[in-house]
Amino acid sequence: MSNATYDMAELQKESRMGAIGSETTTREIRRIDISDFENRKAEIADQLWDAAVDVGFFQIANHGIDLSEIRAAFEMAERFFALPDEVKGQYPLKANAGWESRAQVRPSTGTADQKESYQITRTRMEGLYPTEEELPGFKKAMHDFELKSWEVGMKVLSCFALKLGFDEDFFRRAHDMDSSTYQSTLRLLHYYAIPPEMQDKLSLWRAGAHTDFDCLTLLYQRQGQGGLQVLPGKEAENQAWTPIPPEEDLITCNIGDMLMRWSDDKLPSNFHRVKNPLPGEYMGPRYSLAFFCQANTDALIESPTGKYAPITAGDYLKQRIAANFKKGY
Repeated sequence: MSNATYDMAELQKESRMGAIGSETTTREIRRIDISDFENRKAEIADQLWDAAVDVGFFQIANHGIDLSEIRAAFEMAERFFALPDEVKGQYPLKANAGWESRAQVRPSTGTADQKESYQITRTRMEGLYPTEEELPGFKKAMHDFELKSWEVGMKVLSCFALKLGFDEDFFRRAHDMDSSTYQSTLRLLHYYAIPPEMQDKLSLWRAGAHTDFDCLTLLYQRQGQGGLQVLPGKEAENQAWTPIPPEEDLITCNIGDMLMRWSDDKLPSNFHRVKNPLPGEYMGPRYSLAFFCQANTDALIESPTGKYAPITAGDYLKQRIAANFKKGY
């Protein structure tokens, strides 16, 4: 379906989300233990559903990825971003894969996010990996970490499939890693340190208010590097943002727009942002790792009751990217 005939309601909402608003800690971001998953699946599914319907964000514990593996992935990401810009510039962002710096302009702010990122979308990476000489072991380390993240994501999505009345492998098939149409993405993020002369003039966002385009996002945060806030739908009118403190042994998850459409809006994809630190707070760099479970390009996102027109996940993602990046990435 063409851009001209598809109503991007998400973008219309996003363009109104640029205000500073306020911060509240009254809303709970639930922590859900997913250990002993197969034996506790029904219980876990109920807990995930309740948390998702209420806030759209939740954190999972005992997810099966060792903390040492998460720390190693962060160290590899930090090594990548430490490469000179002329080296990273050899691998520019195209078709949702590669490196960009200050290229993402959110409809909510109209200004570039103060960050750089490197996106790994396996089927689109030809010529976009740094060489072994530039960064030894990078490709294998990132592929291994992506696979572990994918497995966790598919567990969570299998719970939502059951709650929505689909078979439990519905979303696993829609995110088939062995298919040439696979488009899930591992994104390494580096938010720039705040220069001393700018620490009392923080008018730009590290990441402006937005919803995610995917089905499910898995976010890894580093201890002490905060700033992530969520705006649950119930708080949207007064823009009361809830902070999500970083806990390195937890994975912060949120529902994306694809899954909201697939659920006829039962599962909300809520706005979130990364705020600049306040004077006196940590002003150094912020690193995070995000895995976006994005349905394969040929997967058809069909509204169960016909509330939304059908659209392929490939067309949907292209439209959202075009609205968020300068130069029409």
